[in-house]
Amino acid sequence: MTTTHDLPDNDRPPPVRAVFSAVTWKEIAYLVSNLPLAMVGFLYAVVMVVGTGGLSVTAIGLPLLACGLWLSRQLGRLDRARARSLLGVRVDEPTPIPGPRRAGGFFPWLWTSIKDPVGWRTVLYQLVRLPWGVLTFTVALAGLFVLWPVLPYLVRMLANADRAMVRGLLSPSDGLERRIAELESDRGVVVDTAAADLRRIERDLHDGAQARLVALAMGLGLAKEKLLEDPEGAAAMVDEAHGEVKLALQELRDLARGIHPAVLTDRGLDAALSSVAARCVVPVKVAVDLPARPAEAIEGISYFVVSELLQNVSKHAQARGASVEVWRAGERLLIRVSDDGRGGARMSGGTGMAGLAERLGAVDGVFVVDSPEGAGTVVTAELPWRGRG
Repeated sequence: MTTTHDLPDNDRPPPVRAVFSAVTWKEIAYLVSNLPLAMVGFLYAVVMVVGTGGLSVTAIGLPLLACGLWLSRQLGRLDRARARSLLGVRVDEPTPIPGPRRAGGFFPWLWTSIKDPVGWRTVLYQLVRLPWGVLTFTVALAGLFVLWPVLPYLVRMLANADRAMVRGLLSPSDGLERRIAELESDRGVVVDTAAADLRRIERDLHDGAQARLVALAMGLGLAKEKLLEDPEGAAAMVDEAHGEVKLALQELRDLARGIHPAVLTDRGLDAALSSVAARCVVPVKVAVDLPARPAEAIEGISYFVVSELLQNVSKHAQARGASVEVWRAGERLLIRVSDDGRGGARMSGGTGMAGLAERLGAVDGVFVVDSPEGAGTVVTAELPWRGRG
């Protein structure tokens, strides 16, 4: 007869866990597939280098080398996609080489293609991967049958080496490549923002001042017809038209202030932000400490950032007070707008903050939101400092 006793919690064995996670299986699949793909890449790299090298003395050698390097780029794209799906390595795509038309002709394109560092690094990657592929294939496949207790650790070590290889040889050339990609993206943001601003101005003119001026013209026409028959009625219509003129002028002033306020041009950021703060529904303290006026573009962006943020305070914050601080730190212009409201502001909350972040990013700026629930909101924006020329 066998008697069983419950073990104390401290003496119980650890729960059974899966030795191989999904990440480990993906890494094993990557290491096993290294060998066949490395053989194809190695064969291509050798044929391309030897073949084009031998033909370089002929007229077709250099164009073939340029095409071969372009095809190497495509192989690198496939390798980046495989590393992204199986290893989780996210490497930016390099900037494409412009075609002959954009490069300024066939020979400038040929020279740019031949000295392409991305293509040559991809060729190097294909050459060094064959011995590495043999090693990873052997270890991963044999480990599944012999070394499976320690296989996850071996796989992770080999996969980390592959990750470093992908980042080192298949990434864009340097920081300049990444900067070019960022500037291309920022240029698109600037174009979209300018188009949106033009549509907003057109809509405001069409729905506001233009409609009032049309009604004014019609009213004055009717008043002219009644001037002799009904002078008192005509006078009333003229008086009504006078009120419409005042409203149209106010709408045009508001529209002009939205495009670029005159107080910003005439008196600078301090006076313009004080004017915006005076229109806020809560008391706002404004402190501007700048040694000189920044460039007009930076000054305008700063104004509109503060204006949009104070509108958010008026509409959403439920605050009792707010503050605006602007100062220069080295080669950066810093803006901090804070309030003591309910907090909880998010970039995707429909308050226009995502658009402000994009606009700042387009000029190499930074936009940070700190808004815990129930503890107010602090928004910090940075812009590059550029003085007036």
